[in-house]
Amino acid sequence: MSQALTLARPYARAAYSVARDEGRVDAWSQALGFAAQVAADPRVAGLLLNPELAREQAVALLSPQGAEASFTRFLGLLADAGRLPLLAEVTGLYEQLRADDQHVVRATVTSAAELSSQELDTLRDALKRRFGREVELDAAVDASLIGGAVIDAGEVVIDGSLKGKLARLRTALAG
Repeated sequence: MSQALTLARPYARAAYSVARDEGRVDAWSQALGFAAQVAADPRVAGLLLNPELAREQAVALLSPQGAEASFTRFLGLLADAGRLPLLAEVTGLYEQLRADDQHVVRATVTSAAELSSQELDTLRDALKRRFGREVELDAAVDASLIGGAVIDAGEVVIDGSLKGKLARLRTALAG
């Protein structure tokens, strides 16, 4: 995984640089998201590795309708370098660059039960105070957590789940 990120990093930086220079950061974000989602389909992923797939065919397959010319050139560059399978990593790194540039922290809260909008707002406000930045918060539910929640904000993970507490207790008792 780290090798894929290492290979994807220069492409993500280049994509973000072009998008920012064009003033089209959001459009590129959507186009990259589309291309990564298409490339993640198992049928397409196998096709992208086929040496008989022409560059133009790959670009047409992965480009959203009405994509910027610079975006299709970028996909062509990835195709020429054999890096189309890295689209998910490129997209993730692009979104990190975008969030950093816009002073936004992207976080995911995974809870044992669905959180209300009021609870999410309270959590967003607490994270905003902690990080000193705006917070984009995604929510997910994982019943195996038993209770509580896990907050993943990139380099910071806060595990307040019962499952996590039980695991720490088990480790403490075993040691």
